[in-house]
Amino acid sequence: MNKFKYFQAMNTVEEVIAELHRQSNPKALETLAYFGVSGVNSLGLSVPQMRKLAKQIGINHSLALKLWKTKIHEAQHIATMIVDPKLVTEKLMEQWLKDFNSWDLVDGTCSNVFRKTTWAYEKVKEWSTRKKEFEKRAAFSLICYLAVHDKKEADKPFEDFFEIIKRESHDERNFVKKAINWALRKIGKRNVRLCKKAIKTAKEIYAKGDASSRWIATDALRELEKYQKEGKIKSVGVK
Repeated sequence: MNKFKYFQAMNTVEEVIAELHRQSNPKALETLAYFGVSGVNSLGLSVPQMRKLAKQIGINHSLALKLWKTKIHEAQHIATMIVDPKLVTEKLMEQWLKDFNSWDLVDGTCSNVFRKTTWAYEKVKEWSTRKKEFEKRAAFSLICYLAVHDKKEADKPFEDFFEIIKRESHDERNFVKKAINWALRKIGKRNVRLCKKAIKTAKEIYAKGDASSRWIATDALRELEKYQKEGKIKSVGVK
């Protein structure tokens, strides 16, 4: 009970950072590096640890903004978990976008915050042409989380995303091409109609001929055709 009360009292940056240091695990940094997260100011906490802390802190928008500014990897992750999406402005989205320095922070922010904002679909289009790797990844990560969570959205916006996916499939950067592949597969799994269009798009991407496009298309086709054949595509969204 005392421990619970201690966590409940964490409402300052200093208290949260102190707890992060207390739970830090240098060995976990090896795991981060293994999964391609390097060059970040990390203390080595796991996602379950961060989620537990965020749950105990609760929604605290002002604290989230301060934690993000610390540039500590785990503090920024927790910031995305305790920020109030209803108070997130377009300006804040752009500010956080520019701070991205790892694929996991990109995906966590898109999942926890950006997909819930008014500008989510618009930002996919804007960010898909960004030059920086993690800023561009954010566009396709957003597609993935919208495809999974925005179950009531019509098919049309996702059909429009196919053109963006096809246009950018030549990008050879690891964290971009993987996100593009991921986006194509997630849209295709929304329903049978979009699955057929995703398969068609994948074949068109493959025909572009460059190495990145062929990798994206081959991997997506393998999964989507398998799901289509086995009848695993559930109906999500409307025409």
